[in-house]
Amino acid sequence: MADNRPLSPHLGIYRWQITMTMSILHRATGVALAVGSILLVWWLVAADMGPDAFERVHGILSSIVGQILLIGWTFSLFYHLCNGVRHLCWDAGWGFQIKTVYITGYAVWVVALALTLGTLWVAYSGGAA
Repeated sequence: MADNRPLSPHLGIYRWQITMTMSILHRATGVALAVGSILLVWWLVAADMGPDAFERVHGILSSIVGQILLIGWTFSLFYHLCNGVRHLCWDAGWGFQIKTVYITGYAVWVVALALTLGTLWVAYSGGAA
């Protein structure tokens, strides 16, 4: 049986663009925030259960793997927030010009990275801002 239906374009046809990357990363950071929230709840429950439980969780979060997870969660939070604000602007009808889409796309990356680094600086400097 011959199938003469037109084929949909696939990723090999399109040139990769920042909008594709940002869309995928926005979804991925949403998932990371959901998973990271479980870690936050675990930390809060351990704090309520007493010093022994809290010390166990603190030991895990203080490890290299725990620190990498916390840094990734922090970046996910700020990236998702900044890109969410960008989407709110789109919902209001602003920022659909191609030049503006690219400028705001790069701005989301820069602001999310700056907020992450600022948060890490405060966290690792002992809170002395």
